[in-house]
Amino acid sequence: MEEYVRDPCPYRIVDDCGGAFALGAVGGSVFHTIQGFRNAAKGTKLRGALTKVVTSSPRTAGSFSMWGLLFTTSDCSLAHIRGKEDPWNSIMSGFATGFILALPNGYWAATGSGMIGGMLLGMIEGISIMMNRWAGEEAYRENDTNRKLFEDPHAEIPQPQTPAIGSIFGMFGPQAQTSQ
Repeated sequence: MEEYVRDPCPYRIVDDCGGAFALGAVGGSVFHTIQGFRNAAKGTKLRGALTKVVTSSPRTAGSFSMWGLLFTTSDCSLAHIRGKEDPWNSIMSGFATGFILALPNGYWAATGSGMIGGMLLGMIEGISIMMNRWAGEEAYRENDTNRKLFEDPHAEIPQPQTPAIGSIFGMFGPQAQTSQ
């Protein structure tokens, strides 16, 4: 599967950890700016927002970074143990990450968080596979049309189908719009 060709694992761990830190820093800054602005007293809104960002955003960025580190480390470990990279590695890594991060709250809380992490990653992987298949079918149709035109340059160019208004850009099947 081409979609799983990525950087080698030691580099991927550092890259994902840094990306998660940046995401947590930017997202945390936006979130804590709004929260600090709303909770500050009248006349000190800007100072309250800035104080909240400075005190809370590094903690959010660190939490995101830890999540990225644990997830990618378990993903690389599973890829090495199993000898292949597929969606199951990500799903099991989501479970392991949720479980490990919630372990201080007790075994049952950790199990619940692990299940939620695994289910979330399962949904993400399922949607990713669905989108890749959809994009692949579109590319196949386009290449098939180009191949036919290459074989017979005088062939008539087929008109693209206009998706029905109810379908989201033709995503759920080729539903041509009827002209009246």
